[in-house]
Amino acid sequence: MSHSAASSGKRRIRDLLTQSDNRVCADCGAPDPKWASANIGVFICLKCCGVHRSLGNHVSKVLSVTLDEWSDEEVDSMIEIGGNASANSIYEAFIPDSSSKPGPDASHDQRMRFIRSKYEFQEFLKPSLRITSGKTSSSKSSSYRSSSLSTNIIDSFRTNSSSKQPQLEGMVEFIGLLKVTLKKGTNLAIRDMMTSDPYVVLTLGQQTAQSTVMKSNLNPVWNEELMLSVPHDYGSVKLQVFDYDTFSADDIMGEAEIDIQPLITSAMAFGDPEMFGDMQIGKWLKSNDNALIEDSIINIADGKVKQEVQIKLQNVESGELELELEWLPLDQ
Repeated sequence: MSHSAASSGKRRIRDLLTQSDNRVCADCGAPDPKWASANIGVFICLKCCGVHRSLGNHVSKVLSVTLDEWSDEEVDSMIEIGGNASANSIYEAFIPDSSSKPGPDASHDQRMRFIRSKYEFQEFLKPSLRITSGKTSSSKSSSYRSSSLSTNIIDSFRTNSSSKQPQLEGMVEFIGLLKVTLKKGTNLAIRDMMTSDPYVVLTLGQQTAQSTVMKSNLNPVWNEELMLSVPHDYGSVKLQVFDYDTFSADDIMGEAEIDIQPLITSAMAFGDPEMFGDMQIGKWLKSNDNALIEDSIINIADGKVKQEVQIKLQNVESGELELELEWLPLDQ
């Protein structure tokens, strides 16, 4: 998508967000939602976003209204469905007395039960719209066909019903989101004749996030944002740099581990960062056991918890990366 087309798509999504029904989360009613399920067609808050992510993309494809790039199909799908009121008229058509919709202050478990019942198990749909068969009519069914609202809903569940085995992420409870801004690389290793085509892969638990490939560039400037959900039992983020090859396996260009515990511990100790002015709140210390070039400072800046990280790639002849981490908790 061109830059102008991407800007137009985001503007259309923001315009849709200004509708009165979209100014609150579709699942709990919390004000000012900044996330959306592109295939379901609803705007959701950060807390409900964590539950949606745990269900997997086959149930709910979560995108940030402001941070993520949207495809034309994803934008068209949101516009066609029309927002929270239209979607909820289908997904919440029949809520039994035994179930209650969570409020903005609901616990994670309450949100999880309701959201899974609503979207994954289809318990509140009109019976005529429920998909109960494990079979799918097309091996390449799409969640973004340009058709009627009911077709979008059925396609969403058809994708879901084609997978009988629950995904491992469905059993994971997340505590927050980690936004990694990949800034630049310096003096990266040569893996082709005179240069390399580097890209970065981040891994946390079952998740991976990959940057774009920078053609023929040993000093690439990405300035690219990658997002990972952070589970309760989180470990280090594994970072790997590869050289993209068209006709053979991609070559490794170095690796490193990023310890996110100092960032999360510091953020949790201070609570809501918007309550504080700009200040240093923590530090990840350089040592012989990590890849840091210098101590990594954790700051509150403009109401956000951020950490600048400069690392020397390991198990490779040369290469450094500059990153910025930002912590987005689910409990605020």
